[in-house]
Amino acid sequence: ADEVAARYKSGKKATHNPVHLMRSNEGSSINQVVVVSSGYRDKAGTPLIEGMSIQGGELALGKDLLTAFMPWSGYNFEDAIIISRKLVEDDTLTSIHIVDYMTEVRETKLGPEIVTRDIPNVSEESLRHLDEDGIVRIGAEVHPGDILVGKITPKGEQELSSEERLLRAIFGEKAKEVRDTSQRMSTGRHGKVVGVKVFSRASGHELKAGVIMQIQVFVAQMRKISVGDKLGGRHGNKGVIARILPVEDMPFNEDGTPIDIVLNPLGVPSRMNIGQLFETHLGMAAQALGIKVASPAFNGVPIGKIQDLLKEAGLPADGKQQLYDGRTGEAFSERTTVGSMYIIKLNHMVSDKIHARSTGPYTMVTQQPLGGKAQNGGQRFGEMEVWALEAYGAAHTLQEMLTIKSDDVYGRAKAYEAIIKGTTIQGTKGHERFHVMVKEL
Repeated sequence: ADEVAARYKSGKKATHNPVHLMRSNEGSSINQVVVVSSGYRDKAGTPLIEGMSIQGGELALGKDLLTAFMPWSGYNFEDAIIISRKLVEDDTLTSIHIVDYMTEVRETKLGPEIVTRDIPNVSEESLRHLDEDGIVRIGAEVHPGDILVGKITPKGEQELSSEERLLRAIFGEKAKEVRDTSQRMSTGRHGKVVGVKVFSRASGHELKAGVIMQIQVFVAQMRKISVGDKLGGRHGNKGVIARILPVEDMPFNEDGTPIDIVLNPLGVPSRMNIGQLFETHLGMAAQALGIKVASPAFNGVPIGKIQDLLKEAGLPADGKQQLYDGRTGEAFSERTTVGSMYIIKLNHMVSDKIHARSTGPYTMVTQQPLGGKAQNGGQRFGEMEVWALEAYGAAHTLQEMLTIKSDDVYGRAKAYEAIIKGTTIQGTKGHERFHVMVKEL
């Protein structure tokens, strides 16, 4: 439903509209659903509409997962986490993210920029998602490099060649030079266009000085959980996924139920956040008894009460179970702490952080590569990394890092030439940072 009309006892009527696929400040999707039906009656305070982090009127940010505290062949070393492929296939930890791309159409000294489908030197294949105005259609599946908004900018007049003069004479002003300044999907991103907003001076919108039109395109992406994503619990017990195992390789208990997530027991003693263990035991007892437990902060369920609930559920009072290795079917030598823990997917995802660069932009002054993913920068090779190479005696790698991979302009041009010709890369000529220092002095 797109609307809820409610009539209150006082006779007052109100209409509520749920939000669909709205972008939050964190880039996640705000999607609301109506949880009542026509003719529904209830008391004040009952939710009519629920959002993506509310269920039954309560905060619901994560999922209850069957958790085991045990080492697993070193893969959960240092807070790393092992999860079952079942969580990927069932979309248990899948989230929807929305990225907005803003395009500004400006008035330039050479004339206004134009939003159009008619872009020079661009194939029809690249224009397949655009409507007749040059703006991407809602529902289009877009990939890196795809055009979202077609835009051309007038180019400065320059000396015309004889061929260009001929074209100008035949076609008149049409052959005037324009640059392709279209808005494209950024690298490493893909998704579905879920919304387009157009603001223009002609329609009475207030825009920045020099801006004629502003176009906002919203692209939604469904992200399944993957290696490198970060998960956390309610007790500051966070970690990064190191391995996603097939369900058949996960440890399983005596009734054959495979574990969902394996945490390292060494993450508990030194940090002393044993609340996660109480939560695990209490979750196991509550799940077995089919009851709901609300345990307030600073006044939680006593250990004795948890043990009583475990006994009532027919489970061992210490909360441990015999688990079996999914790879071999053999029983593990020790019994394992197993239970239900509330796990939350955090906003640190590997797809936002992964980055690589071959050649790219350089700083104007020092001629060293820029930094950061946003600028297609290089990885910083700092003092301590240099010491590591020195300690290993990796002389050639060290020289490369400090010269042709950094700010030796002549050397990197020669290295490129040598790679193209298939010859040996020769010595270097020195670095730009030295020249900058000399000029400064």
